[in-house]
Amino acid sequence: MRRFLLQSFLYSLLFLLLASCKTYKLENVEPLSLSRNQKPSENLYFTSSQDYVYKCQMEVYGNDISGILIIKKISETTHRIVMTSDFGNKMIDFEIGENDYFKLNYVLADLDKKMVINFLKNDFQELLRKNYPVSERFENSESIIDISKIDEKIYYLFFDKKSDNLTQIIYTKNNREKIDFTFDAKKTTFAETINLQHKDFKINIKLNQITETEQETE
Repeated sequence: MRRFLLQSFLYSLLFLLLASCKTYKLENVEPLSLSRNQKPSENLYFTSSQDYVYKCQMEVYGNDISGILIIKKISETTHRIVMTSDFGNKMIDFEIGENDYFKLNYVLADLDKKMVINFLKNDFQELLRKNYPVSERFENSESIIDISKIDEKIYYLFFDKKSDNLTQIIYTKNNREKIDFTFDAKKTTFAETINLQHKDFKINIKLNQITETEQETE
């Protein structure tokens, strides 16, 4: 069954170029001024030294792949990501960091495809990106929105006005919406749930926190 799901995952990725992306534009916002020495905006969710452990659910063109995902900060610029099956069998283990650093420690034979590795590498590089130079700032009734331009990429970071927590990152390239990250968090360094939705093909990833009680009983 697992082999069938993994094969379906691979075949589904072939439809990437057949899907379309829509242009992204902020609406119903007001501009805010920036200071002369404006500090970068930050995603602090993976900056703690603790292990981030999630139940992971991938939906790929209607096929579900589930497992346990562990993200660990191993240096100031590098994280290690390990995904296992629900039964504890390792599926993939890699390190990722700044300046396009990537080291593959292990991958299950069924997942050892260049397309899959690149897909995971790119998604987690975006999820774990910490610093975003701010070029513009806006607000609406609920959020402060920082815009960060990096090469051909533009990031829209939404911070809740009440809690200051990061609630959403919309990643665009060439003015086309690519990935929508949404976060549900009680504190700035840990998101209890993370949803990652691709806009150019039908792949979604949902991460739900595993509590200490769940970890002890599994």
